[in-house]
Amino acid sequence: MKHLREFDIAFVGLTPGVHTFQYQITDSFFENYGQQDFSNCNATVKLQFDKKSNFFLLKFEVGGTATVICDRCGQPFELQLWDDFNQVVKLVENPEEMNGDEDPDVTYIPRTESHLNVADFVYEFINLSFPMQRIHPDDANGKSGCDPKVLEMLDKMKEQGEDKTNPIWKGLEKFRDN
Repeated sequence: MKHLREFDIAFVGLTPGVHTFQYQITDSFFENYGQQDFSNCNATVKLQFDKKSNFFLLKFEVGGTATVICDRCGQPFELQLWDDFNQVVKLVENPEEMNGDEDPDVTYIPRTESHLNVADFVYEFINLSFPMQRIHPDDANGKSGCDPKVLEMLDKMKEQGEDKTNPIWKGLEKFRDN
């Protein structure tokens, strides 16, 4: 995997306090992480890096757009991304021993470290910005943005599923009230 140097933060030279970093993320960023279930990503990640004496408070603000496939109609559409995430990075003597805590919001790095690479955080937080269910948003009139032909087919299938004369269910009706 190619090392993403632009995501290295040399925290040793930073004064205590809040520092702001901004990253422009496109599809080329995700080449290091393999195939994604979205395309045409155009995201901005703003990082507020609050340096304390023995730890850092990181706040990631994700915004932008990406093209995804609609779960309902199967057609691509542009999805708005927006979310923010907090991460604590603690400087410790033995980070291997601390990883047993299993707190996903806390990362441990050695005190001897001088740089923090935030590329994996950016990758994870952009992916977490996507909703579980990706469906076309409604248009200005309140109608679904999905393909009308597909919605019509889904309605027909639903009606067929509700048809009580389906022979597959014959004989099973006696068990319905038990």
